[in-house]
Amino acid sequence: MAGAAVAVAQAAGRAALHPRATIDRARHLPTMVPALGQAVKPILTGRMDDWRAEYAYTLGEQAFVYGFPYIYNAQLRHDWVTQPRNPSTVPYAPVNHFWHAERLLDATYRDGGCPNSDTLYSAAWVSLVSEPVILSHPDMGDRYFTFELVGITSDNFDYVGQRTTGSGAGSFGLVGPGWQGKLPAGVRRLKEAPSPWVLVLGRTLVSGPADVSRVRELQEQYRLTPLSLYGEQDAKVPENRDVLTPIPAAEDPLGPWKTLNAMLAENPPPSHHDVLLQQFAQIGVGPGLDVEAQPGSVKQSLIRAAAVGTPLLRRQTLSGDWAHLVNGWRYPPPQMGRFGDDFLKRAADQALLGIAANDPAEAVYLLNFEDADGNKLASDGRYRLRFATDALPPVDAFWSLTAYGEDMNLIPNPADRYSIGDRTAGLQWDSDGGLTIHLQSDTPGQDREANWLPTAKDGTWFVALRMYRPRPEVIDATWECPPLTRVA
Repeated sequence: MAGAAVAVAQAAGRAALHPRATIDRARHLPTMVPALGQAVKPILTGRMDDWRAEYAYTLGEQAFVYGFPYIYNAQLRHDWVTQPRNPSTVPYAPVNHFWHAERLLDATYRDGGCPNSDTLYSAAWVSLVSEPVILSHPDMGDRYFTFELVGITSDNFDYVGQRTTGSGAGSFGLVGPGWQGKLPAGVRRLKEAPSPWVLVLGRTLVSGPADVSRVRELQEQYRLTPLSLYGEQDAKVPENRDVLTPIPAAEDPLGPWKTLNAMLAENPPPSHHDVLLQQFAQIGVGPGLDVEAQPGSVKQSLIRAAAVGTPLLRRQTLSGDWAHLVNGWRYPPPQMGRFGDDFLKRAADQALLGIAANDPAEAVYLLNFEDADGNKLASDGRYRLRFATDALPPVDAFWSLTAYGEDMNLIPNPADRYSIGDRTAGLQWDSDGGLTIHLQSDTPGQDREANWLPTAKDGTWFVALRMYRPRPEVIDATWECPPLTRVA
């Protein structure tokens, strides 16, 4: 997330964590924002003067949940394709071109999405509107790498990488909906993309700062080539930055709905969603529809639905309802990464939480917002996470533990340290072979700093344990991660 999107996420987080304060502020809305004040009046008074408006609101809330990934990705695509900020860490590249991170991410990156600091990212927005695009990579040796292929709704549809296609050099055809042509010899056809626009999220493992230059050399050999140019020596892919411009709510209260309608026209939903879209069409929501043509009371209800929608999604994520809870850790369901028609989880636990989510077979991320006693992780608290000798995270690639603030960004800290894992240099092991990690905002002392993961000095924070190429006992939750124990 960037700019206004980050502000929305922060506001959503405050609403989720402090609902009483949010309601108190809402009571003053009639004098500050008359239209929105009228919209929330039924919540505050229990009186309903216009049933049509209330019906439009309830339908609008469902439409917002359904459409959130489209709205979110419209903003993300526009930012990453057209808005240069800090290209060393924030994606910026034309359509069908890779952007590559030049260094590991740190707290200067503020786009949210719970980024990791173990891999160098590669990202590209790819248009399959007119023809397939060929993704190529060199021989990767024994290095972990993956390209996650994501449709416009945040669902994955395929992978290229160490686990799925192997480490040898290869070329792979990204094919849009309904394309019936033939790919060149030596190009492996991937599963058909569910939308004409897709996001490619690449991750290449970095073994410490000294390894960055080698990974950068590999990244420079990653290629995206439209089919019509494939095979041409030194083919130059045109630099196209012409993407839909989203309309933020700050400029137009109906902007999110106008953005959604345009994105649905650009990326047609599957036909089995027709009955749902017919319902949404009653309030002007659907491919190419005009919400401005709706009656004033309906427009008012849509404004209200969009204002409440993001806090609702944030609250659902924080609730942990989507996960299997073990010692405070939220184990993802097997549908993670491909929630499909589970629109609430698709919006909240894929798009809002992390832009996209890996399939569990590729990586499992365990989130934890609470200590062993069920209390929220506190900024003034000191915690420990101890793995017994025979109970370290079971993986075939690597694991790491990262802390995040409520805005889903890395936490600034004087040690400039953002994760601890099986590749962290200088880790100190317990006398019995176990491993203890110290989580707190201040240093645990010089003799323990090698095992210190800095946390937030203020506000809410949480942790994510990432396990890449996890073993079956992680995926089915028979391996139980120990709890976070508060010691002070």
